[in-house]
Amino acid sequence: MEKKEELGTNEYLRGIVLNLPESPGIYQYLNQEGTIIYVGKAKNLKRRVYSYFSKEHQSAKTRILVSKIADIRYIVVNTEEDALLLENNLIKKYKPRYNVLLKDDKTYPSICISNEYFPRVFKTRKIIRNGSTYFGPYSHIPSMVAVLELIKKLYAIRTCTLALTPENIQANKFKVCLEYHIKNCKAPCIGLQSHEAYMKDIAQIKEILKGNTQSISQALKKEMMSLAGELKFEEAQKLKEKYELIENYRSKSEIVSSVLHNIDVFAIETDEHSAYINYLHITNGSINQAFTFEYKIRMNESKEELLQLGIAEMRERYQSTSKEIIIPFELDMEMKDVTFTIPQRGDKKHLLELSIMNVKQYKVDRLKQAEKLNPEQRSVRLMKEIQEQLHIDRLPVHIECFDNSNIQGSDAVAACVVFKKAKPSKKEYRKYIIKTVTGPDEGPDDYASMQEVVRRRYSRIIEEQGELPDLILTDGGKGQMEVVRQVIEDELHLNIPIVGLAKNNRHKTSEVLYGFPPVVLGIKQGTPLFHLLENIQDEVHRFAITFHRDKRSKSQVASALDHIKGIGEKRKTALLKTFKSVARIKQASLEEIAAVVGEAAAKSIKESLQ
Repeated sequence: MEKKEELGTNEYLRGIVLNLPESPGIYQYLNQEGTIIYVGKAKNLKRRVYSYFSKEHQSAKTRILVSKIADIRYIVVNTEEDALLLENNLIKKYKPRYNVLLKDDKTYPSICISNEYFPRVFKTRKIIRNGSTYFGPYSHIPSMVAVLELIKKLYAIRTCTLALTPENIQANKFKVCLEYHIKNCKAPCIGLQSHEAYMKDIAQIKEILKGNTQSISQALKKEMMSLAGELKFEEAQKLKEKYELIENYRSKSEIVSSVLHNIDVFAIETDEHSAYINYLHITNGSINQAFTFEYKIRMNESKEELLQLGIAEMRERYQSTSKEIIIPFELDMEMKDVTFTIPQRGDKKHLLELSIMNVKQYKVDRLKQAEKLNPEQRSVRLMKEIQEQLHIDRLPVHIECFDNSNIQGSDAVAACVVFKKAKPSKKEYRKYIIKTVTGPDEGPDDYASMQEVVRRRYSRIIEEQGELPDLILTDGGKGQMEVVRQVIEDELHLNIPIVGLAKNNRHKTSEVLYGFPPVVLGIKQGTPLFHLLENIQDEVHRFAITFHRDKRSKSQVASALDHIKGIGEKRKTALLKTFKSVARIKQASLEEIAAVVGEAAAKSIKESLQ
C-alpha cells in the first residue's frame, strides 16, 4: 500500500515538474502535512526544480529534503530580481525547515524622526509604522551616539513629548521649560519658533542621517559668506560654528573620496554551520550604514547563493536604492539598473577590504562567544582543522608527542606526552630512560633513541591491548619522522599519521611537516591551530628536560658515594637525608658520620672522600 502511495506521489510530482514554465520565479516544496519545507528561486523554474529529481545528490541533507517533498507550488515573476526579493520575503514569512535561517537575535537601535507637527529626533528599538521616518538600525552604537550629539549641537530640536498641534499652541496650553532657558530648544510650544524654520532644520537633519553632510556643509558655507557680506557677523559666526562641527564630523567619518556616493558593499565569510555577511552603505565617501548578520546554513548552500539572499535582505531592510554594488566575487545575478563591481584597486577596493575585515572580525567574535558558552566546541574545531589539513579519516582525539634529551649521550632520556581532545592528559605522560645510548663514549644518537622509545611505547600498548593514538607528533623534522615511520609502519605495521614539528635557529616552532616524503603544511603561524601544535611541542620538551635534569642531578650527587666499600643504597639514602649533600658529608667529623652509618663505614667514607 505504501509503495503504491509513494509511486502515486512520484508520478504526481513528475507531472508538476514536466509542466513547470521555463521562466523566472520561486518554487515551494511542501510535505505530507502541507507545510512549506523549502523555498527557492530560479532563472528557469523547470530546469531548477527538475535538477532535484533527476540525479542522486551527494549531500545527505538534500536527499532527505527530496524524500519529504509531497507537493510543489510555484510563482512566476518577471525578473530574477523579483524572484530574489520574493524568495527572501517568503523565507522570513514561513521559516521553512530546510532554508537558511536568519539569526537576528539583537534588536539594534535606530534613529526616529517622529510623524508630528513639530517632529522629535530620538533613538529607539521599536519600529512603529505610523508615518515616522527611521534611519538605521545601527549595529555600532557609538556611531549612532556621535551623530545624535552632532544633531543636538547643530539644531535646537525639542525633546518633550507634548502634543504640539497648531490648535494647542494657539490656545496657549504650554509654558517654556528648562530646555529653552539653557538654549537647547527655541520654544515652538509657545510660538517662538515658526513651523517653517523648524521643518527646515528637520530637512537638514534628514540629509545628515542619509550621509549627505557635504551638501549641508556647502549650503551653510554659502549662507555664512552671504551674511558676512551683509555685515551680519554675529549670525555668520553662528553658521561658522555649525559649519566647523559638520566638517569635523565629515573628516572623522569619511574613509574614501567623497566622489563615491550611494554605493552598497557586501562581503561574506562562512564556516561549517553559518554564513556571516557584512553590509556597508557609502554616501559621500563615508559609511552611512553598517551591519553584519548571520545565516544558519541548512542545505549546504554555496557562498554565491547565500550572498544573493543577503543582498536582497539588506537592500530591503535599509531601503537601499544604490545603483552600484561592490562584491568580493562574481555572482550569476541581475538587478534592474544596478551594476555589480569586483574592484581590483583604488578606493572601491579599500571599501571591499574594509567590509571583509569587518565580517572576519564578526566571525571571530561569534566563535569566541560560542566557545565561552561551550568550551568543548573549541577543542572539536581544532581537531577538525587538523583532520582537514592532514586529510585523515578520523578525528585526532588522541595525540601523542615524543622528545629526547641528553648531554653528549650521557643520561639520555625521552618523554611522551598525551593530549586528549586538544588538552593535556598528564596522568598518561610517560618517561623513558634510553637503553640504546649507554654513555658519553658512544656519542648521542637521537634517531636511535627516538626509535627505541617509540618501539617500547607501542609494543607495550599492543601487548596490553591499550588505546593507540590517532596522531603522532615528533619534536623534529624529516629525520625524526622517518625513523618513527620505520617503527610504526615497517616493524609494528600500524597505520597512524605522523607529523613533524621543525624548529628554527631560535628554537621556536617554525614548520609543520606531513607525509612521506614530508612536505610543509600551510598552517599560518599565530593561528589557534598552530598554537595548539606549538604548545604540545613545548610541553613534551619541558617534560623531557625536567626528567633529564632530575636524572642528571641524582647521578651527580650519588656518584661520589656509589663506589665506597660498605655503602649501599640504604646507607647512601640515610647519609644524604642527614647531611643533604656530599660536600657536607666531607666537612662532617668521623663521629658525626659514624652516628649515621657506623664507625667502620665512616672510616671508609672519610678515606674515600679525602
